[in-house]
Amino acid sequence: MDFAPLIALKRARFDELEREIEREGLFDEPQRAREVMREHARTREIFDRWAGLEKAVSDLESHRALVTDADPELAELARGEIPTLEASQAALELDLRELLLPPDPNEQRDAIVEIRAGTGGEEAALFAGDLYRMYSRFAEKKRLTIESMDSSPSELGGFREVIFQMSGPGVFREMKYESGVHRVQRVPATEAQGRIHTSTATVAVLPQAEEVDIALKPEEIRIEVCRAGGPGGQGVNTTDSAVQVMHIPTGRIVRCQDGRSQQKNKERALQILRSRLLEDKQREEAEKYSAHRRSQIGSGGREEKIRTYNFAQNRVTDHRIQRTQHNLDLFLQGDIEEMIQALRSEELAERFREAGAGELA
Repeated sequence: MDFAPLIALKRARFDELEREIEREGLFDEPQRAREVMREHARTREIFDRWAGLEKAVSDLESHRALVTDADPELAELARGEIPTLEASQAALELDLRELLLPPDPNEQRDAIVEIRAGTGGEEAALFAGDLYRMYSRFAEKKRLTIESMDSSPSELGGFREVIFQMSGPGVFREMKYESGVHRVQRVPATEAQGRIHTSTATVAVLPQAEEVDIALKPEEIRIEVCRAGGPGGQGVNTTDSAVQVMHIPTGRIVRCQDGRSQQKNKERALQILRSRLLEDKQREEAEKYSAHRRSQIGSGGREEKIRTYNFAQNRVTDHRIQRTQHNLDLFLQGDIEEMIQALRSEELAERFREAGAGELA
């Protein structure tokens, strides 16, 4: 893609920002000053990426020319470096697309992830457990933090439901593509005939809300305390620590019991409630302003089948971008970065196509 016309527009905008920074009295307006300085820094970062991309394109062209060099050793050396240069160019283009688009205010938030067993009985609960372990191992690889907020274990070691918080830089940006229905095709451990069964689990990824995002008035919530339930023998059974919070205007109910502290469970329940209400609010706004648009990678809705995990073929297929990888064994060990980046690339390309030059400038 030719980014040059957009870069020219950004240079003109950068000159305006420079004049604004020099304007007397700007820093007497703290909010305006923050906005200007933030845009100034983001625009400078665009120029840095653009310079890097121009160098990557130049280096790639030079190496491709060397492939036909009369010196076979030099030609082979150039050929071996081309894949790395191509990957570098693709990564820089992806970063540049993202920087040129209007920033998503949710992308740097932490995430609250909810996994629920769908159709398939106990096998669906086992699959929900597999997904929880997959995201836990992904978090370990990315040095992210996971904290369990609530769970409902099944008899055979899976989960009917598990809710956890994932924290770290750009968590929601990475995890948002996981929202939807995940389908598994495999022979369950309880299947004597060796037949393949199909089961599902639903994943919802919510941007973590802060108190400033959603104000919960005391008269709008009802908090109840009850005895926690869970597998026998665990300390969670011995205290009246479970907390249930009801949001009266919407009827939404959140229950947390994983913590031994009643206060901790109350904080977690309110955190989950705020995040669900924030998701509702943002979805309503998106539908109001963009009812006619639908991204190629899908809406990320909880009802949408997004991915199939086929054990017999060691295959994982994402239906939103029609991408198949034959590394299911590694995928379930948390190696999901390649799929996430493919989804991110497709979403940014789609947003870029839909955005006009005026919006991007």
